[in-house]
Amino acid sequence: MSPAPTTNPAYCSRTAAFLAGFRAAWGAALAYVVIGTYIGIAALARDFGFDLWWAAASTLLVWAAPAQVILVSALGTGGGAVETALAVGVSSARLLPMVMSLLPLIRGPQTSHRALILPAHLTAVSVWIEALRLLQSVPRERHVPFVNGLGVGFMAAAQAGTVAGYYLAGSLPPVLSAGLLFLTPISFLISTTRNCRLMSDWLALAFGIVLGPLLAALHLGLDLLWTGIVGGSLAYAIHRLRETLK
Repeated sequence: MSPAPTTNPAYCSRTAAFLAGFRAAWGAALAYVVIGTYIGIAALARDFGFDLWWAAASTLLVWAAPAQVILVSALGTGGGAVETALAVGVSSARLLPMVMSLLPLIRGPQTSHRALILPAHLTAVSVWIEALRLLQSVPRERHVPFVNGLGVGFMAAAQAGTVAGYYLAGSLPPVLSAGLLFLTPISFLISTTRNCRLMSDWLALAFGIVLGPLLAALHLGLDLLWTGIVGGSLAYAIHRLRETLK
C-alpha cells in the first residue's frame, strides 16, 4: 500500500521536506553552539599551519568535533597517518549507536540502502538530538529528506564557524579559542539533563560525570582493556547496524 498523501505544505515534496529540515537546524540553539565550537577548531587548525580548505574539508569529511581536534592536533604535531586515522575512527565510534537508533526511524518500506548513506554520514550528536525531537511531526515518507536537510543545515553552521574561526584566529585570545571547544559538550550535558525522565537516566548521567574525570585523574593504565572494550563494542555495533539495514 502506498503511503498516505502528505497534506502539510511544508512536506508536500522531498525538496520542501529538505528545506524544512534545513530551516529547523538554523532555528535550533545547537546551530549556534556548533558555530562557536568550529570557530575554536578552525583557530586550532590555523595555529598548526593548516589552510582554510583543509579545515573545511576535515569538517565535511570527519563531521565530529572531538575527532577533528584529534586529527588536527595529531597531524600538526607530526603524528603518523595510520595512528591518527585509528584514533579518529575510535573516537567517532561513539556515533554508531546514534546511527543505529536513527536509521530505523527514517527508513520506510521502499527506502533503499543507498538513500541511507547520506543521513548516516550526517548523523552527529546535534543532528541526532534534533531529529529525535522533530521527526514525530514529519510524515514518515519525508523522514529521509528532512534529516538530510537537518544535517546539511548543521554542516553549513559548522562551515560558517570554520571560515569565521580561521580568519579570527590571529585576534582570538588562546584561552577563548580553547574555551570554545567546550561549548558542544556543555550544551549536550544541558540537553541530556533536560531530557532525563527516569532514575536510570539520572544515574547514567551521574556515573559519567563522576567516573570520567576520576579515571582520567588516576591514570589506571587500562589502555589495553579499554581498547578491547571499544573494539568489541564497535564490532557489535556494526553487526547490529547490518541487522537493522536488512
